[in-house]
Amino acid sequence: MKFSRFAVVFLLLLTSASAQHTYQFLNLQTDPRAAALAGSFVSANDDPNAVFYNPAGIVYLQNTPVSFSFLKHVLDINAASLSASTYLQGIGRVAAGIQYISHGTFTEADEFGNKGGEYSPGEVALTLGYANSFAEEFHYGANVKLIYSSIQDYSSSAVAVDLGLHYAIPWEDIHIGFAALNLGGQLSTYAGTTEDLPLDIVFGISKKLEHLPVKLYLDFHRLNKERDSFFKRFNAFTFGAEFTISKTVVLRLGYDNEKRKELKIGDFAGLAGFNAGFGVTIKEYVVDYAFSSLGDIGAMHRFGVRTVF
Repeated sequence: MKFSRFAVVFLLLLTSASAQHTYQFLNLQTDPRAAALAGSFVSANDDPNAVFYNPAGIVYLQNTPVSFSFLKHVLDINAASLSASTYLQGIGRVAAGIQYISHGTFTEADEFGNKGGEYSPGEVALTLGYANSFAEEFHYGANVKLIYSSIQDYSSSAVAVDLGLHYAIPWEDIHIGFAALNLGGQLSTYAGTTEDLPLDIVFGISKKLEHLPVKLYLDFHRLNKERDSFFKRFNAFTFGAEFTISKTVVLRLGYDNEKRKELKIGDFAGLAGFNAGFGVTIKEYVVDYAFSSLGDIGAMHRFGVRTVF
């Protein structure tokens, strides 16, 4: 059949660290603020993109915030996301988001190497979120996701939910988040092979320092992943810091421990796993940028704009 097996294998290797799961783009961060913090965002509560990390965090949002983000991946892979949130009287805080990735353009070929037309594999996820409160400082949230993936004339679809909790200790300026992301299954599959969604159990905490203009974030990802020992379950940790330079400029740094190990070639990893970025406020808009190193493979650049209506 006219279908490039090489292209399929290449895409799976590029977008997934494990062949056991599909829809790995759901773990790909497009938001530059979260990416600069290495994905340490499960306790975030002041950004509409929190809906992608922990739906409970959106309960703190005010008015109608909107965010658009764009990711320039390696080669000609690009991704984008859009998120927004508003409060519905008598119902609670709701949010909506869309995540999309394009894997570039490939030339169709049959098993004999005869070339045909071109095709562009892509994946998209639509998210609807809701959040409310158990108590004054204890909140819950949930998302419903519809996921679709296509390669040439083939496609796959799935439905998933995200569940989240958020607890605040306001007198200490501490926020604690917990989320179970991508709980669900496929509705239709590629070639009849059912795959698991990239389930991610995340726990994290953030704190704004009392005497310094710094906010620190620490997350533990993939707590559901099987490990050799209990303590190795915490190897997939990320750490981030936001430095408020002025009313208009914020600098960000992040570190992803597991990604640094995965991208190490021999004994050399370069800057793999390290992230950096900034946010600049221009009138009613916030412009964000993030740089993420992939070591010798290259780097990713993210851009975003946020505002509130």
